[in-house]
Amino acid sequence: MSEELVTHFGGCHCGAIRFQVQAPPAIKAIKCDCSICEMKQNIHFIVPASRFKLLQGEDNLTCYTFNTHVAKHTFCKTCGVQSFYTPRSNPDGKGIMPHCIDPGTIKKTTLEVFNGENWEKSIEMNPEIQQRSKEN
Repeated sequence: MSEELVTHFGGCHCGAIRFQVQAPPAIKAIKCDCSICEMKQNIHFIVPASRFKLLQGEDNLTCYTFNTHVAKHTFCKTCGVQSFYTPRSNPDGKGIMPHCIDPGTIKKTTLEVFNGENWEKSIEMNPEIQQRSKEN
């Protein structure tokens, strides 16, 4: 049985980017240690793209890609904050930064570490991660 979803609102530091996402109040977040995630301290939870809605700021987003170019690291052109992105593990979903969610709707965050330095082996050992962007 799936946990009940709530509507979370969030955005970047300057307020140019605003979004809403349907997710449980108890978040299962991933801390990845691949080269870019380690440098930007990327902690995120994954949802199906259908549960994410950009409310404002599409014209203020910019994108960085590298290596396989599957991950789309989107961030605000004004303040530089990445409040969501498209992860390599789940190109059909969104990775949401829990620290960019407005206070009050996240009741608990559980953190799991993902060995992004060895991405292929890690995703093979943790195939459940790729299911997080699928509808339940």
